[in-house]
Amino acid sequence: MRWCRHLAALLAAVFTSANLSVSAPSPTSMSTAPAPAFTYDRTSFYLDGAPYVIIGGQMDPQRIPAAYWRDRLAKARAMGLNTIFSYVYWNLLEPSPGEWQNGKDGEGESEHVSGISNDIAAFFRIAQEEGLNVILRPGPYICGEREWGGFPAWLAQVPGMRVRSSNEQFMEAAESYLVRLAADLRDTQVTRGGPLLMVQVENEYGSYGEDHVYTTGLRDILRANFEVPLYTNDGGVDWTLAGGEVDEVLAEIDGDPWSGFAAREKYITRESELGPLMDGEYYTLAPDFWGADNVHNTTVGRPGQIAQFVTDLDYVLGANNSISLYMFHGGTNFGFSNGAIWKNFTASFTTSYDYGSPLDESGRTNELYFTLRDTILKYVPEATVPEPPENLPRLEIPQFELKPMIGLLDTLSEARSSEMPLTMEELGQAYGLVLYEHTTAAAVSGILQPGDRARDRVIVYVNGKKKGVIDSTYSQPAQVSVSLRQGDKLQLLVENLGRVDYWSRESGTFVALEDPYKGIRGPITVGSDVLSGWSIHSLPLDIPPSPNQNQSQQNPEAEAIEAGSPPVFYHGTFDAGGDAETDPALRDTFLAVPDGVKGNVWVNGFNLGRYWIIGPQQSLYLPGTVLKPVGNAVVVVELEPHTETLGVFGAAEREWGNHPDPDYVGI
Repeated sequence: MRWCRHLAALLAAVFTSANLSVSAPSPTSMSTAPAPAFTYDRTSFYLDGAPYVIIGGQMDPQRIPAAYWRDRLAKARAMGLNTIFSYVYWNLLEPSPGEWQNGKDGEGESEHVSGISNDIAAFFRIAQEEGLNVILRPGPYICGEREWGGFPAWLAQVPGMRVRSSNEQFMEAAESYLVRLAADLRDTQVTRGGPLLMVQVENEYGSYGEDHVYTTGLRDILRANFEVPLYTNDGGVDWTLAGGEVDEVLAEIDGDPWSGFAAREKYITRESELGPLMDGEYYTLAPDFWGADNVHNTTVGRPGQIAQFVTDLDYVLGANNSISLYMFHGGTNFGFSNGAIWKNFTASFTTSYDYGSPLDESGRTNELYFTLRDTILKYVPEATVPEPPENLPRLEIPQFELKPMIGLLDTLSEARSSEMPLTMEELGQAYGLVLYEHTTAAAVSGILQPGDRARDRVIVYVNGKKKGVIDSTYSQPAQVSVSLRQGDKLQLLVENLGRVDYWSRESGTFVALEDPYKGIRGPITVGSDVLSGWSIHSLPLDIPPSPNQNQSQQNPEAEAIEAGSPPVFYHGTFDAGGDAETDPALRDTFLAVPDGVKGNVWVNGFNLGRYWIIGPQQSLYLPGTVLKPVGNAVVVVELEPHTETLGVFGAAEREWGNHPDPDYVGI
């Protein structure tokens, strides 16, 4: 690959630029590309020769049902934004090596989907139709509170792989991804009449490392495949800017614009990296973590916080500088797509990525939206911003009952046998759960240790009865003791709560981004005894079981469901009303499982994500795009069932809240 052929040249170039101050070509000059329609000088961006202030907002298409893209983009324009910043998630585009799922059918047309689409080019074209330009943030690493920062899980099984580095294996995989993405987006560039203005090189790399061979290599890959300017985005302090800057690439900052702009001007000294000031991530608040003590982040009831947003916007736009609101619209971590942060425990992000944004998770405007809109309108020509549409009411669904369908452990595929445990990745599995089973040959007793540590949440069963939960979201996970007799069956059900998506050089921990492994890693011990001989079952839960498919498997003599029972799939149906012409947004709702402890919900086969009684999220956003007038099928896998039926309802207004963890009360 091109990367391998030019590694030596890159090394020489990086070392030279690190030690010499030389005149470099303009960041936007490209000898083989058409004359750029978007460029910049030291103080301003220019679009078709006219000054252009970027009034931007972050919105990621792969977090939003494709049928709602136009609605969300129209509301962005109506708030006064002129540019959308978008991350792209590599793991969804290339779920296995070489498998490219870009949302196109065999004829190259966009596939019609009710849920998530990977057709990034279609999203960009809709943005242009709604009067918006776009800035691409392709990674390959994107952070974004997403599973492993957007990396596909299969990277963990490539021998010698080291992510976010000039490691040959990583660069070859990253180049392949970026080249294919660029091919999809080539005609969306502003040089070809499209809306794409700029492309970001990596993402906040300076917080992570100082491998300039890596970032320079990415620069060259992007240059070879895009015709628009490149930029970097880093925290606004000296060491992050030093680690993240790339010669001949515009350097920008994120976070606080007051200190960040000053730092950019002080610490970036190469002329080839200087240009207009832009705050590439101005935080409209923050994401939520699961936890009984973790409250929902919101600006409601926080007028001081909103006032600070206004002050900062005035500061940036009043000086004709540029900004992107992170997030304008957060969307949802559907399925198993949330990430986590390692803080010497697993801080796992919620399914909701509401973020306290101006446009809430369901795409409705709020008080923050209109406050920011009023501020932005002071800096744009009169009558150029459309009026925002009225919010449509969401759907109320009366409580209905789900009945048991089949036990999770009754759906097991063929086991894989191994003397020692295999990780999820070694099983060729990306997400979901793994079941480890062992039949004891001799009596053992003591504290159970599931490998090096819980990765991430381990439910322990002996002869089908729950003995405890070892949960890495706690800094001191519970210690579970077991006494096993000869012939007893020990089962460990391990859930991946999201791979780490962010690590910084100031984190004070090991490099957690380089440790993506889930399941069990290392020997399982009880007391001082190592248990060998395991049957291992993958449970990716890509598709839930169907009631019709599993009727023959249901055991009429199954034990009653009670506290401590193994996981159970429940099912039921409800009607949403309306007809084929009904606006799907009128069917949007927040689905709650008030009797559940922890699990996942599918509606008409679409995985809404995780619920967990501890909060702060107490309901799941159910987009009306996946519903039909009658006969909507709901399947819930409840990991800790305790009742014969589960009640479910849809709320028009969401409630956030926290409850004690039933597995850790009194511990």
